[in-house]
Amino acid sequence: GFTQAVRAVLGQQITVKAARTLAQRLVNHWGTPIATPWPALTHLFPAPEVLAHASEQALGEQGITRQRQVAIRALALGVTSGSLQLDTAASPAATLAALKALPGIGDWTAHYIAMRALHWPDAFPAGDVALHHALGLSHLGLREATREAERRAQAWRPWRSYAVIRAWHTTA
Repeated sequence: GFTQAVRAVLGQQITVKAARTLAQRLVNHWGTPIATPWPALTHLFPAPEVLAHASEQALGEQGITRQRQVAIRALALGVTSGSLQLDTAASPAATLAALKALPGIGDWTAHYIAMRALHWPDAFPAGDVALHHALGLSHLGLREATREAERRAQAWRPWRSYAVIRAWHTTA
């Protein structure tokens, strides 16, 4: 769950390719080396304890913006302290609230983390631009498109995250 959460933060408002590059830099710099029969698999994702103590300067040197640095460290501290649980046993409502209380994590990121890390079937990142495009709402402003996506999605409860994945696949 922690890996998914960090990747969600890294992917905020940038391309998938750029987010993947940032994640690879984190892994290369702070990941634990591992021997595998696969040449491309050389490191484990950094542990929360490691990223909780990563300096802002070191994170910045990897190309991670200040806002993402703060969010990643807050996630790591939450997980290491036990105040944030990022797995399928976690309460979605409590986790959403805890995530949105962290700096740099808004509604989209919290719902995306709930979808991926908690496997919550009703997570719904209503403000997602690709979702708006798939639903034919791109002509509306962001706020109006988000409200309309939320309105439409009420009919999909409690399976809204499945609808999001399906919608994303129509734009690929």
